[in-house]
Amino acid sequence: MKKPEKLSPSDVTGAWAIVPTPAKPDASDWRATNTVDLDEAARVIDGLIEAGVNGILSMGTLGEAATLTYDEKCDYIAAMVDAARGRVPIFAGTTALNTRDTIALTRKAQDIGADGTMLGVPMWCAPSMETAIQFYRDVAEGAPDMNYAIYANPEAFKFDFPTPFWGAVAEIPQVVTAKYIGVGTLLRDLAAIRGRIKLLPIDFDYYAAARMDDSVNAFWSSGAVCGPELTMYIRDVVQRARETGDWGAAKAFQGALGPTAAPLFPGGSFKTFSMYNIALEKARMNAGGWMVAGPCRPPYHICPEDYLAGARKSGEMWAELNNVIKAGGPYPWEVN
Repeated sequence: MKKPEKLSPSDVTGAWAIVPTPAKPDASDWRATNTVDLDEAARVIDGLIEAGVNGILSMGTLGEAATLTYDEKCDYIAAMVDAARGRVPIFAGTTALNTRDTIALTRKAQDIGADGTMLGVPMWCAPSMETAIQFYRDVAEGAPDMNYAIYANPEAFKFDFPTPFWGAVAEIPQVVTAKYIGVGTLLRDLAAIRGRIKLLPIDFDYYAAARMDDSVNAFWSSGAVCGPELTMYIRDVVQRARETGDWGAAKAFQGALGPTAAPLFPGGSFKTFSMYNIALEKARMNAGGWMVAGPCRPPYHICPEDYLAGARKSGEMWAELNNVIKAGGPYPWEVN
């Protein structure tokens, strides 16, 4: 079995793109087989890397890990690994309904050549904190050579990921990073992990998180596949602010970026968004025009049309900002 290079939290920096699993046109039909558009997968991974992303996270919720077959997962991981050619780390989601299947898929992802896994707790019963911690301990023992990114989505996994959880999983040496949501408990969670895990806030929270703590120097972005230049700008404007001590441009840009998120959340509700996460994100990405995410796989292909219209608007707004970045300005948010 191929042994991936061991990463440390300090190796996780910059912009990490979270990608959907591109689908062929018939993927919403339960009769469809081999639904992954492998050519588009390779193009997207290569395009993101050429644009400058620092890492790839895949096969989470919007990556449709719950609706891909085992063979489709293996084919998709192989396509990503082949396209990346070792230029950036590829973390392939391996969350399953139980510990044994998770370990088996994690080992398979390693054998194919993935550098790590983005791993949530099993999606069935809401876990106790002790259950969640032991799950990560067991998987790390079962696949000890992999690098682990904890996928901390409280709605998807029916678990709040409290501060004591972070203190406990930080003791697992293979856990190097985490896809993290919100900034409300960020400082407490950073204190608990004591530098042993790199927490990745979402792109929309990166400015706020970076201002809160200097150790936050990386983030995740699903918007990258609506136009990657904008994601690179988010990374670079914060880095320039850190270097110069002048946060004016970063703050002004955040004021332009934030509104692009609003239409994605029906009624401003993260809970409602989470019920339709896959359909909304893929509608956003298709509307962004940079990649063909394709349709959703069943049973998560049903979504109210007014919700989808908001998601498409979000993708179009991102693409408009991305075009400003590609054109090299002028940037209306720049501080003179």
